Amino acid sequence: MSFILSLIVRLIITFFLALGLTPIIQRFSCLIGAVDVPNKRRINKKIMPSAGGLAIYLAFSIAITCLFRDIFPLGYSLKLILGAAIIIATGLIDDIKEISPRAKTIGMLLAAFYAYFVLNIRMDIVNVFSFENIDLGWLSFPLTVLWILGFVNAINLIDGLDGLASGVSIIALTTIGFIGYIASTSGAIIVQVPIMIFILVASIGGFLPFNFFPAKIYLGDTGALFLGYMIAILSLQGLKNATLVSLITPLIILGVPITDTFYAIIRRKLKKQSISKPDSMHLHHRLLSLGFTHRGAVLMIYVLALTFSLIALLYSASSSIANVVMIVAVVFGLELFVEQIGLVGEEQRPLLNAMRYIGNKAYRNKVKAERYNRKKEKK
Repeated sequence: MSFILSLIVRLIITFFLALGLTPIIQRFSCLIGAVDVPNKRRINKKIMPSAGGLAIYLAFSIAITCLFRDIFPLGYSLKLILGAAIIIATGLIDDIKEISPRAKTIGMLLAAFYAYFVLNIRMDIVNVFSFENIDLGWLSFPLTVLWILGFVNAINLIDGLDGLASGVSIIALTTIGFIGYIASTSGAIIVQVPIMIFILVASIGGFLPFNFFPAKIYLGDTGALFLGYMIAILSLQGLKNATLVSLITPLIILGVPITDTFYAIIRRKLKKQSISKPDSMHLHHRLLSLGFTHRGAVLMIYVLALTFSLIALLYSASSSIANVVMIVAVVFGLELFVEQIGLVGEEQRPLLNAMRYIGNKAYRNKVKAERYNRKKEKK
């Protein structure tokens, strides 16, 4: 049996392993009280088991220590599983008994510190628009920690509809794995990283049938934090050989959750609220308010995620100048989309208003009249 065929067979086994573990975790979640209770912010109308991430974690852990033991040294696999266990424990505690944002952040920090100091996963050299490699020096530690925290929170925030976070994670991880595999050199340790990424994809794939609408089990914070953590560290490893940890490529790949997180922060700052305060203005909420069905909103966000992944693939294969032009176009188009659906708020549409001002004489006169009246009232 060829090596590639052997990999495919083992990935299929991993998929069915997750498929078989998920119903067990479903019952276990209810037993330990890791359930999601309906409230005014929740989409679900009944109590749902919410520690589904355990099934993904267990399938992934069994796969890399048993099925793929010839590829990954057991010592490294165990260290990776232990680091992931920190974030799993944080999420599981929160699923059983909701903890404060500060306590959750402490768990995330511990996992990030572990990745940096024990797993030696770090952002040490970065590349911006393929122009120049920058040695981060002492900034490596804080930037690596921020990178991990950012991705963990991004996946956690987008986990609001059935199958949303798990599906977006599959799309993102597959893209990272593909780019990493294309850039890999035979026999180098970096070749192992795309394989590990596809093992995680297979594990999520086995869970997705139970998580897609109508869901029988949720990822919960257990799964969302775990997926965010793994995407963060695997992107640092998997894209390192391809782009010297380009600051742009992984951000494009995770464009959907990062966009949602970024505008959530802006939205809450404009309202003078804590950035950790929950609301019902996330991307999936806005799509639902525009008339999308639950399934339709999820599929729409899948399409957006696939679009970002395609852009990332083009970015990795384009020249430096083309990359700059592409990013400018993406940012412009993204801002138009965000303002159109009202992700920041119905009144916060600076780019659309600027375009209306330039192209609509009646609107310009209206704005000028309002400015004149405000000045007159001040006098």
